[in-house]
Amino acid sequence: NSSSLNINHACQTLQVPRSGFYTYIKRKPSSRQIENEILKEIIKAIFYDHKERYGSVRITQELYRQGIKVNRKRVGRLLHELCLYAKGSRYKYKYYNRRRSSLTRPNLINQCFQTKGKNEIWLGNLTYIPTKAGTLYLSVFIDIYSRKIVGWAMGNRMQDQLVTDAFNQAYHRERPKEGLIVHTDQGSQYTGARFQDLLRKKKCKSSMNRKGNPYLMESFYKTLKRELVNDAHFASIEQAQLEIFKYIETYYNPKHLHSALGYRSPIEFETNSL
Repeated sequence: NSSSLNINHACQTLQVPRSGFYTYIKRKPSSRQIENEILKEIIKAIFYDHKERYGSVRITQELYRQGIKVNRKRVGRLLHELCLYAKGSRYKYKYYNRRRSSLTRPNLINQCFQTKGKNEIWLGNLTYIPTKAGTLYLSVFIDIYSRKIVGWAMGNRMQDQLVTDAFNQAYHRERPKEGLIVHTDQGSQYTGARFQDLLRKKKCKSSMNRKGNPYLMESFYKTLKRELVNDAHFASIEQAQLEIFKYIETYYNPKHLHSALGYRSPIEFETNSL
């Protein structure tokens, strides 16, 4: 068939044996690759926990404090791969990251955080919640129009399953029309095949930031941590899950007043605009 012919042609062009090609694609990831993926998630959590102020040196020191001994150059390389750079970095460093970033999807909103109706643009991102029993990761999708949390999911690992669960919850709740723009950062959970295939299946458009959280996501996470997390000192992951569930579903969406919505809650704003 045509796919076999294409593989044959590619192998001949690259002077690679066909058997070697199939051996390569069946090869399992090395322990170093797996370790790097785990490190990336920890580094990303530290980066955002310190409000994008830490570069490779301080993140390396923070890893040491957590009992993780890793070379600073390796941390710097992983930061490059994540397209993350600290505030106040030299322009050359920023420019290097932008050149290195794999812009697999265009930025379709360009910092325009306004729409004429619900379910036209959703913002998605991840954060982490510390507890005395470990770290809880929270994936959230927000509707730009009403600032409502349309979908969320929590777990003790920052994997692509977390963002697909949050998106599926949002999609089944809201039933958006074809063409919904889903705007995220370029984290591996969003650029990965599972999430991108899900968006294509639901006929949604993927849009990505060059770096960091969009303003509305950052604003929500700051509010969540100020109003709930910082003083909670959660004893367990289960306690954190319960309190975050109650915060989103019984307080933030129905009661939290937003100045941008004329001091109305997301649900009140949506209801009055119908």
